[in-house]
Amino acid sequence: MTYEAQRSALADVVAIPVTPFAEDGSVDHGVHRALLRRQLDAGVRTLTPNGNTGEFYALTPQERRAVVETTVEEAAGRAAVLVGIGHDVPTAVAAARHAEAVGAAMVMVHQPVHPYVSDAGWVDYHRAVAQAVPALGVVPYVRDAALPGARLAELADACPNVIGVKYAVPDAARFAGFARDAGLGRFVWIAGLAEPYAPAYFSAGATGFTSGLVNVAPRLSLRMIEALRLGDYPAAMDVWERIRRFEELRAADGSAHNVTVVKEALAALGLCRRDVRAPSGPLPEAQRAEVARIVAGWAV
Repeated sequence: MTYEAQRSALADVVAIPVTPFAEDGSVDHGVHRALLRRQLDAGVRTLTPNGNTGEFYALTPQERRAVVETTVEEAAGRAAVLVGIGHDVPTAVAAARHAEAVGAAMVMVHQPVHPYVSDAGWVDYHRAVAQAVPALGVVPYVRDAALPGARLAELADACPNVIGVKYAVPDAARFAGFARDAGLGRFVWIAGLAEPYAPAYFSAGATGFTSGLVNVAPRLSLRMIEALRLGDYPAAMDVWERIRRFEELRAADGSAHNVTVVKEALAALGLCRRDVRAPSGPLPEAQRAEVARIVAGWAV
């Protein structure tokens, strides 16, 4: 993909597909393909295999590679693929190179998993990845409210392939400051906390948002971004209200059931099993019934 095509793909609904599991606990690649096709047929044009909704941290290295390969195959000619990578630097670099080798256009670098992350170390971590794959667009996943925007600018000075940011700090004012300190027009800003935060983040400069909801009701997600592109905030908030309870269930208890709620909704539609891997866990029966009622009301 060209630089401009990469930027355009990020300024959209950035779908985070689930990773479905078979009865024996293995990845169900047939169902995975069917779920990807369902999103593509609905009009989704950016897919992120190995995102958090895909249970990135619960997959083995071999499973993560297979998920990427399946996604690239299904997306061919229809969508851009933004591959989630992370863990230690050699593992992240190897995953980025694998993504490039199989035809993905971009990588999203998960927030470093380490109890001690310095600002300078954050830059070094991302620089090592970005410099290893100069032809790929690189998107840091920012979850640290203390990270200064100037550090992102420093990273991009060294690595011009850092083209976008998935910002997932639940504070629209902090996002507005961070984006302007880093360079508002320099990057594509993705609201990394999905539809519930998208209207607020778009008002401050975001042009794309991530989505787990898109696995279940892709047309609702696409309806929201079209409204936001037009500056029609009342229409965007109509979608926001329709999905509000679903997203509240995902966010409850520190997002303990973030993925579980999405898979429960897919199970209610007969599209995949509800199974998630530890440390995620099953949804209580009362909430399972509520999710089924919500999805039935959407008529997806």
